[in-house]
Amino acid sequence: MIRTIIFDIGNVLTVFGWKNFLHSFGFPPEIEKRVGKATVDNPFWHEFDKGFLSDEEMLEGFIRNDPSVEKELREIYVSLHGIVTKADYAIPWIQALKKAGYQVLVLSNFSDKVRRENGDALDFLEYVDGGILSYKDGVIKPDPAIYSLLLERYGLKPEECVFLDDMQPNLDAAARFGIHTILFRSYEEAQEELKKLGVEA
Repeated sequence: MIRTIIFDIGNVLTVFGWKNFLHSFGFPPEIEKRVGKATVDNPFWHEFDKGFLSDEEMLEGFIRNDPSVEKELREIYVSLHGIVTKADYAIPWIQALKKAGYQVLVLSNFSDKVRRENGDALDFLEYVDGGILSYKDGVIKPDPAIYSLLLERYGLKPEECVFLDDMQPNLDAAARFGIHTILFRSYEEAQEELKKLGVEA
């Protein structure tokens, strides 16, 4: 039985949060899909996500990626206020899991530089039950030390944990400890994979 859900931050909680943010505008499904691809599939997304580029620079990058949705991209831009990842939209997912009785942890190669530059986009950290962050704990995935530290610190049984990450090497390392793993491609796929493990939230 799964008791603990472990999330990567960058391309799991923040990308999920961004997609939920887009959904809040009520665009037709095809337009929402195009806007999503123009943003998340942008080659500069990681720089955007980490706060290395200004909102204005990224808006122009989004528009170059798909000029056909310029109007919608500019509409989104009006709602941006320096918190470009909109990670707080992941909070309901975390809350639902906790309400269903699961412990929620994070396990992330999160640098201190990114934390300082983009910290106010990480509101969801207040809602999780803890975890391992590389800037605090000095270990980086997929180093086995990060997984053993997590298990030891929280007294976890590996078979009762599931780890969601977008990088297969990180999941492979976790699996060697007996932790269940899910390769994160989308929220919908992740929900289906979690259901297969008996996780309903």
